[in-house]
Amino acid sequence: MKFMMIGKGLGMMTAICFVSGSVVSAQQDPLEQITAMEQRITHLEARLARYESRDNATQNQLSRVQRQVDSVRQKIDDVQAPSNGSLIAGIDMSVGATMVYQFTDKANGASLSKNSEDVGDASYSVDLEFTKEFEDYGAALVLFEAGEGAGVEDELQVFSNVNFDATGGDSNPGIVEAWYEQYMGSATLRFGKLDPTYLIDNNDYANDEAGQFLGRIFRNNPAVAFADNGVGVRLALAPHDRIEIESIAMDGDGDWDDVLEDLFYAGQVNVKANFWDRPGNYRFYAWASEADHIKWDDGSQVKEDNYGFGISFDQELTDDLGVFARYGWQNPDVYAVGASESLEQSCSIGAQLAGRTWDRENDVLGLALGMVIPSDEYKNSNSALKADTERHLELYYSYMVNDHVTVSPDLQVIWDPYGGDAVNGDKTIIVGGIRSQIDF
Repeated sequence: MKFMMIGKGLGMMTAICFVSGSVVSAQQDPLEQITAMEQRITHLEARLARYESRDNATQNQLSRVQRQVDSVRQKIDDVQAPSNGSLIAGIDMSVGATMVYQFTDKANGASLSKNSEDVGDASYSVDLEFTKEFEDYGAALVLFEAGEGAGVEDELQVFSNVNFDATGGDSNPGIVEAWYEQYMGSATLRFGKLDPTYLIDNNDYANDEAGQFLGRIFRNNPAVAFADNGVGVRLALAPHDRIEIESIAMDGDGDWDDVLEDLFYAGQVNVKANFWDRPGNYRFYAWASEADHIKWDDGSQVKEDNYGFGISFDQELTDDLGVFARYGWQNPDVYAVGASESLEQSCSIGAQLAGRTWDRENDVLGLALGMVIPSDEYKNSNSALKADTERHLELYYSYMVNDHVTVSPDLQVIWDPYGGDAVNGDKTIIVGGIRSQIDF
């Protein structure tokens, strides 16, 4: 009786395999093939589970069935895999569009006809990103960006402005990053067109204008004279699972001419802590710029270097709450060619709270405070200057509409804009706005 039952079972399995194989082998749409194959796997695995506890006499048959299962899985992989070559296979593409509208009744830009004008302006950007992993030895990225509009930024006179996403240009797309990186054990070498703002002074809670803080002071430290995106090289080392070290060297002006002149270079150490069994990053960095700077106390000295240092911390406190802090200092004795002021220090603190507390686990509430401090040398260059500390607040709420659309009301407040020396007044500026992010 036992062997009769086994025989019947194996006969049924053979029939199922024959019928399923006939269905899969028919000329079908790839999605229909995958569906049929997955159904076949479900039937086969159900039979396997039923016979796993039987005696050894059935093991050979079970092995044959298991090989059939593996074969079907391989066919699914073959159907899903691109047919246009191994170079294109495995490329991931992502598209994102960010639209920002901001308004204020306290615009103080030098180009305005009067103090405290009402302005309401918009901007947008579109990002198209291609990435590819080359097995376990390397990766590459190409990022295209197009956008229009400066928003209200060109109508505000401040040390640190309010919309990092604003491109300020026309809609012509351009490549903002394009690089390849090679893995070499615990080291990684990256070269190509780089964005230094993602390589040093980065932060888990304040480094993404499309989904986190929109104000520039909270995206990166304004007391760092970052180079424009351009040709450069980055070397990263991970000598320990809690230590990351990286260094970068880049063309300082991003024009791809005389790339070894006017270099921007920086180094950063990230201590990956685990306080209270919670992840945190404690980054310490220093930088230097060989781009031309002018001494405040001697205008004939126009070939001066600039340099500085900073920290960028982020720490998870609970499953829903994280905090961050930044501080930066730069050489107060010089200012960049074309600038009319120089900043010596900047600091900021903030928090990010996920919405699970109010049953919106994919929503995020963010709050940050910051200060920008001009240099004493700048203040002493003109006795009429107040050169006070400019203070910032930003509050945003990121509301996930669905898996592809997020809407974020945003409020920013700036006290003592431009240190109290703006042409059209030093009243407190309140900027309200809304940001929408669409991800495809």
